[in-house]
Amino acid sequence: MTKYVIHYKINGERRWDFAQLETGSLEEAKAALAAIHGESDEPITDIRISKAL
Repeated sequence: MTKYVIHYKINGERRWDFAQLETGSLEEAKAALAAIHGESDEPITDIRISKAL
């Protein structure tokens, strides 16, 4: 696994989180964000993924 930074917007606020992902795909990032935020009514948008330095 590789450490990635996920940049995103939730509730109009720009945020970022670290996650350990296998391939760094959008689906993996969405799953990681769902695990972090749980079931939220707020949509998560503008998702960008990059390797952590």
